[in-house]
Amino acid sequence: MADDSIAVVDLERCQPDRCNYECMKDCPPNRTGKECITERGEDAEEGDPDQIHISEEICLGETCGICVNSCPFDAIEIINLPSELDDDPVHRYGDNAFSLYGLPTPEPGSVTGILGPNGIGKSTAVHALAGETVPNLGDHTADGDWERVLDRFRGTGLQNYLESLKAGDVTVARKPQYVDQIPNQFDGNTRELLERTDERGALDDLVDRLNIRPVMDQDIDSISGGELQRVAIAACLARDADFYFLDEITPYLDIGQRMTVARLIRELADDDAADRSMLVVEHDLAILDLLADTLHVAYGEPGAYGVITDPKSVRKGINEYLKGYLDNENMRIRPSAITFEEHAPRVASRSQTLIEYPDLRKSYGDGEFELHVEGGEINRSEVLGVVGPNGIGKSTLAQLFTGDLEPDEGALDFALDISYKPQYIDIDQHMRVDAFLSSITDEFGTSYWNTEIAQPLQLERVMEQNLSDLSGGERQRVAIAACLSDDADLYLLDEPSAHLDVEQRVRATTAIRRYAENHDATVMVIDHDIYMIDLLADRLMVFDGEPAERGRAAPPQDMRDGMNEFLADLEITFRRDERTGRPRINKPGSQLDSQQKRDGEYYYSS
Repeated sequence: MADDSIAVVDLERCQPDRCNYECMKDCPPNRTGKECITERGEDAEEGDPDQIHISEEICLGETCGICVNSCPFDAIEIINLPSELDDDPVHRYGDNAFSLYGLPTPEPGSVTGILGPNGIGKSTAVHALAGETVPNLGDHTADGDWERVLDRFRGTGLQNYLESLKAGDVTVARKPQYVDQIPNQFDGNTRELLERTDERGALDDLVDRLNIRPVMDQDIDSISGGELQRVAIAACLARDADFYFLDEITPYLDIGQRMTVARLIRELADDDAADRSMLVVEHDLAILDLLADTLHVAYGEPGAYGVITDPKSVRKGINEYLKGYLDNENMRIRPSAITFEEHAPRVASRSQTLIEYPDLRKSYGDGEFELHVEGGEINRSEVLGVVGPNGIGKSTLAQLFTGDLEPDEGALDFALDISYKPQYIDIDQHMRVDAFLSSITDEFGTSYWNTEIAQPLQLERVMEQNLSDLSGGERQRVAIAACLSDDADLYLLDEPSAHLDVEQRVRATTAIRRYAENHDATVMVIDHDIYMIDLLADRLMVFDGEPAERGRAAPPQDMRDGMNEFLADLEITFRRDERTGRPRINKPGSQLDSQQKRDGEYYYSS
């Protein structure tokens, strides 16, 4: 194989007991007597010895690709690496396994961001920077050696950091990506977990600012996803460390909570006396833009190889990522650019009313929570965005519309078919994805369905998996597909951005918007991702009130009026990037922020 190609075998997919080794039989070098694709053998380091191994020295590369097409389980990838990758990998996990090129550069007193898809090596990079993995520089047959690593990075921005790491002079605090796994690792209440971490004496302030005091004496396994996220952030930031790594700070948090977390991280980085390095992986571009000082873009093929670029300015890095082309690297990472347009609602959205609903009231328990909904109307062929804090009643409204809840006052007597994707996806069905989706629509597998739903949501590689084995992001994409595949009058999606990386969010947004336009469908989308709402919504429904106590839902209104109301309550102003049109949060207290607040223009200055 050419030096700029790799072969990757997904051992979870490779199932020799269910195939006839088509890849080995069809491989051109094998047919000439060479041993290009062979069984792994009894000395296999991992997996089944009957699974396959591909010799990268003999393989003809991506231009052949016969084995890729022959495998019935999509277990093989032959990938041409970018020609610009002159160096060996920083780390490779084994034969036909994932390779990482490049490392991010933490800077004392700064917040370094990483932007890129899931499965691209961000966690591998962090394990290396935390000293938990010694990079093997591509030689997976040998143990990593710090002297070789230092030689590799001598003269770069990483040299001083790696020298300190090798000497044991770097302490690390980490917030994990999947906070819902914390209850499986810790048995106790919130107070017991957090008091173990209070190395800076800052816990009381963190608890108050993150609003987690009400759950301090609750068992960890009884609190919500948003509460778990804030507890995990508090546990990380309470430590006294040199290097802080925060892997996805926004899942389950509303935009107000996201802003609070961003301010806490910034304050810790700006402490001149400590010289702390902060590394943040984040998929919410608006928060990443506000928070980071520099940015690394990560690209490649998820699960196969990843490349982490040299640091860029945050604005340049995000804009290049959205453009799909990295200037310094001369690398196209996406076939087309992601564009943002100021919304002019579709003409069809103002033509007819789909439903009118009256004032509604719903309460829980003995005054625990009460939701008041002001009557309004939803138009045909519009996408209606729904925004507001956590615990304010947005999901309650969705369940009132679907009939899962009955209002205490007011009546919903419209007869509509509603396709609903709930906020929390609990899958307990032991069936394959393709069987599940084909049970929903007769269009499953048609070229139209594949183009409109399966391909944008990247479902091809999960079709043969069982629903119960899917990751959080895979479940989310399957649930969105199931919702859009149903024949309905109203499509209601609650937090479709959860667990998705930036690329997946863009694809999901595209799929939802395209489906709405092509089918003249009416869609309601509840989400905290301002980018998703900005791209999707024609009009906006805004919730306010006191979370967990009372909520109020205003009638649907024009996008500008709704966003001004929503952002004014949060004291946040937005502007559009001059080059891309993407929404950007103004830095609090900046000249533009102050001017827009005086003008009452929180959602883009006119």
